[in-house]
Amino acid sequence: MELHDVWFVLIAVLWIGYFFLEGFDFGIGVLTRLLARDRAEKRVLINTIGPVWDGNEVWLLSAGGATFAAFPEWYATLFSGFYLPLLLILVCLIVRGVAFEYRAKRPEESWQRNWESAIFWSSLLPAFLWGVAFGNIVRGVKIDRDMEYVGNLWDLLNPYAILGGLVTLTLFTFHGAVFAALKTLGDIRERARNLALRLGVVTAVLALVFLGWTQADKGDSTSLAALIVAVVALVAAIGANQAGREGWAFALSGITIVAAVAMLFLTLFPNVMPSSLNDDWSLTVTNASSSPYTLKIMTWCAVIATPIVVVYQAWTYWVFRKRIGTQHIAEPVH
Repeated sequence: MELHDVWFVLIAVLWIGYFFLEGFDFGIGVLTRLLARDRAEKRVLINTIGPVWDGNEVWLLSAGGATFAAFPEWYATLFSGFYLPLLLILVCLIVRGVAFEYRAKRPEESWQRNWESAIFWSSLLPAFLWGVAFGNIVRGVKIDRDMEYVGNLWDLLNPYAILGGLVTLTLFTFHGAVFAALKTLGDIRERARNLALRLGVVTAVLALVFLGWTQADKGDSTSLAALIVAVVALVAAIGANQAGREGWAFALSGITIVAAVAMLFLTLFPNVMPSSLNDDWSLTVTNASSSPYTLKIMTWCAVIATPIVVVYQAWTYWVFRKRIGTQHIAEPVH
C-alpha cells in the first residue's frame, strides 16, 4: 500500500471519529428544542456535552489539516467549490461555541432564549450540511481538466445530496437522543428513550434509501458489507434503546455512523473527488496527493501524536462519565 493510500484511510478515520463524536453533540443541540421542556432541562442537556464538545471538534481540525497537507489538490478544489456551504458550517460552529459560553452570562430571559435558539440552529444546520457536502463528494461534481470546480451552488442542491443531509441530520439527532438517555436521570431520560425510538425509525428509512442508492450507483462487495453492518447496527440500536440498554444503544448507533461513513469512503476510493463531467478529470489519491517525502513526515507525526490525543480524550470522557439530572442544576449566579 502506497503512502497516499494510507493517508486516504487515515483521513477517512478522522472523519469517522468526527462524525461519531460531534454527531451526538449536534444531536444534543437539536434536542434542546425537541426534548427539553424548560430551561433546567436545557441546561441538563447542554451540560452532558459541556466538558467534551470542544475536544470533539479537534477531529474536524485534524481532518481538514490532514487533507490540506496530504491532498492539497483535493483541499483546494473542495474548499473553493463548496465555499458557501463550508463557510456557513464554520460560522455555525463559531456561533455554537460562543452560545455555549455566553448563554448563562446574563439573567435576562431574552438573552438566554436567543442564545438557546443559536445553539439549536447552529447544531441543526451543520448536521444537515455535512450530509449534503459528502453526498456531493460521493456523487461527483463538475470538475474540469484543471481540477477546478466549475459548477454553482444550485448544482450542490440535488436530490441525492439533500437526502444525504436528511440522513445525517436524523442520524445525529438519534445518536444525540441515545446519548441523552445514557447521560441523564429522571423523566428526561425516559422521554429521550421514547424520542429515540421515533427518530430511529425515521432514520432507518432514510438511511436505507440513501445507502441503497449509493450502493446501486457506485458500490461493490466491500461497500455492501459496510451497508449491511450500518443497517443491522441501527436496527439493533433501536432495539437496545427500547430494552433500556442505553450503553449498548449508544455503541450501536456509533457503529452505524462508523459503517455508513466508511461505506461512503469505500465507494470513493481511489477517487477523492469524482468529476461528473469526465472520469479522467476526477481527483484521485494519486493526482491530488503531496510528495512522498511530505507524506512520510506526516506519517511519523501522526504515529507520535495520535495516540496521545486519543488517550487524553478517552480520559476526559471517563472523568465526566456520570449521569446528571435537573436536581444537579444549581441556581445561576450573575
